[in-house]
Amino acid sequence: MTSVKTVRLSRTFKAKKKDGGGIVQALKDVNIEIREGEIFGVLGPNGAGKSTLIKILSTLLLPTDGEAYVAGYDVSKDYRRVQERINMVSGGETSGYGLLTVRENLWMFSQMYNIPSSVAKKNIDRLLKEFDLYEKRNERVRTLSTGMRQKMNMIRGFMTDPEIIFLDEPTLGLDVGASRTIRNFIRKWIEEHPERTVLLTTHYMAEAEELCDRIAIIDNGRVIALETPENLKKLVTREFPFTMVVSGMERADRVLRLVKNATWKANPDGTMKFSMILEDESIIADLVSMIVEEKGKIIHITKREPTLEDVFIKLVGRGLD
Repeated sequence: MTSVKTVRLSRTFKAKKKDGGGIVQALKDVNIEIREGEIFGVLGPNGAGKSTLIKILSTLLLPTDGEAYVAGYDVSKDYRRVQERINMVSGGETSGYGLLTVRENLWMFSQMYNIPSSVAKKNIDRLLKEFDLYEKRNERVRTLSTGMRQKMNMIRGFMTDPEIIFLDEPTLGLDVGASRTIRNFIRKWIEEHPERTVLLTTHYMAEAEELCDRIAIIDNGRVIALETPENLKKLVTREFPFTMVVSGMERADRVLRLVKNATWKANPDGTMKFSMILEDESIIADLVSMIVEEKGKIIHITKREPTLEDVFIKLVGRGLD
């Protein structure tokens, strides 16, 4: 079933006078459909419209034009029904009161969501343990590190057991350990709750590739690509970059004749390193046969797979910043 759907969703803003005034098109004709059980990623450079999209879907902004549905409800007309079914966590946000302990803050938030106190306390302790924060439960929030505070924010977002959760750069600025804990929890949560949905924006390509079932790339307010990570990478090139190291060969000319887009250099240990672009991987079999005939031995052969960063730069023309 569909959890989130937008139809020609658009949003404009009036620019401030200091920025020259005029109309800014933050989103333009965005059409996406996110299914239950998906971790759906949104990538885009700064100012591309990612945060505007999440704010509309989480009812914090109204669209200028088009339609948006979350859990089957129109975000403009049925925003209260949407709010009952969602939650949102942003990276880098300051959440809670520094004088209260971690547990006290989380309990306070649970009461804002009308969660029965006994249920809330049970869920809070369970999530504190999952996020490796249980030992800090009685520490004042102001004493926590940035990573610990973000873990607390994640607990706040998930303790309501939302149908759909919006995660806006949840690992922004965190160390490796905190980021890994958060990614592991997201993956586990969706595996245990296949009827739930995650919409994730991130600046980290590896994170998107690791977690997301499908990814939308947004630039200048428009969706310019929407596919699985693997299919997105196929957009980059239909050629295959290989590196091959060979020993026992005295000449490189036969390899160079067989593979047009190949270069080579001699290594200090007497081996030869070939770099080549193949239009057809089947030529590898011919290469192996020819090297054996030349009394050579392949030490190793490596294929470089395209990355999401390659895709992003090709489609957008620049990096994320």
